[in-house]
Amino acid sequence: MEFRYGLDDRPPLWESILVGLQWCAIIIPWIIILGKIAGVFHFENADDRTVYLQKLFFVASVFILVQVLSGHRLPLVFGPSTVILIGIISSQGFGTGAIYTAALIGSVLLTVCAVTGFFGTLQKLFTPRVVAVVLLLIAFCLMPTVLRLLTETRASVPVMANLLFALLLVLTMLVMHRFLNGIGRSVIIVSAMSAGAIIYFTIFPGAFDRGAMEGAAPLASFLTHLTTSFSFDPGLSLSFVICFIALSINDLGSIQSMNALAAPPDMARRVDRGILVTGIGNIMSSLLGVIGQVNYSLSLGVVLSSGCLSRWTLVPAAAILLVLAFSPLAIAFLGNVPAVVIGASLIYVLSTQVAAGLMVLFGAARKLELQDGIVVGIPLLAAVVVAFLPADIVSAFPPLIRPIAGNSFVMGVLAVLFLEHILFRQTAIPASSREGADSSP
Repeated sequence: MEFRYGLDDRPPLWESILVGLQWCAIIIPWIIILGKIAGVFHFENADDRTVYLQKLFFVASVFILVQVLSGHRLPLVFGPSTVILIGIISSQGFGTGAIYTAALIGSVLLTVCAVTGFFGTLQKLFTPRVVAVVLLLIAFCLMPTVLRLLTETRASVPVMANLLFALLLVLTMLVMHRFLNGIGRSVIIVSAMSAGAIIYFTIFPGAFDRGAMEGAAPLASFLTHLTTSFSFDPGLSLSFVICFIALSINDLGSIQSMNALAAPPDMARRVDRGILVTGIGNIMSSLLGVIGQVNYSLSLGVVLSSGCLSRWTLVPAAAILLVLAFSPLAIAFLGNVPAVVIGASLIYVLSTQVAAGLMVLFGAARKLELQDGIVVGIPLLAAVVVAFLPADIVSAFPPLIRPIAGNSFVMGVLAVLFLEHILFRQTAIPASSREGADSSP
């Protein structure tokens, strides 16, 4: 495919800004969706949730620049990871100190693996069936969260009204996906969230949280919330290590997916540097007490739709995110998106996640058999059971194993690794057969 600008070309400023806005249309909805879910999990106070979103915008902006300038140096957007979000919301009963200490340990180990080259050994565990399950698990394990978002009500809005609104919004996004292509598809989420919020607040004006706007945290509050307390828990740390192994494979697939378009020189070094920067970015995220970060393979959509391969168009996008990070009023406004709109947007996004998992599974270079269904199906069923376990049952687990046995994603990953590499062990299909199949953060 011919591009108007190559990887290292610098487009005119006005064109860089326009493409940068397209990048923002990709990353801003993800930061709001994942950040709002984690913020509600951590905090009851709206000001604290605003500060949490500010820190997410800050980390994303800084490490987009670092990746573009000295990491993989590819046109890939960088932002919060759904895998780490699952680890966070599965950590019921643990304080933020224990959660982000565990995340810090996982981040440090990821960085060490990138530096020492041990990451190549870990890659061998992730055959196409394992990768397919990891992608599918992200969608399945987030369904309890989606259900809570759809049934959350404000200002006495009936639950049935929320469910009907969500159904119509999801159908609208699917219709847009059917008839749009290129740049149109890349802005479906931000368009649906914007229009959905406006329509929802028009129908239910009492649901708009004016208090969150009036009490938006002052600029200085961001600078006073840059540290978090730390508390070590061995079981929780092990569960996050597993999450970070999955994140590393996600990151690898995202970086390698750009190889098909850009075919840049010295791709192996770009991969090593990109994963190293991801590890450092996750260390900073853990120190700030926010969701870990990953490269997004859906960046391909922006490149293809804009016809611009230049990595420099991400610089204006990073600048916009940085301005938002220090704009608490703007963050509070963006964070006012109704929970039902967030939930409906997640349903659409997770449907693409399921599609990515199925593409990996069916793209394997052989005919599928019953054994494939067992290796994929059992971990998914196990994860669903754990995901919907009542909190009182999870709290009854022994403290040492609770963070692992109570984490649906981790249990699913452990199950598929056991089935793939022990019970139904077979000759692994080369990792290259799965490159570029992941379509989510």
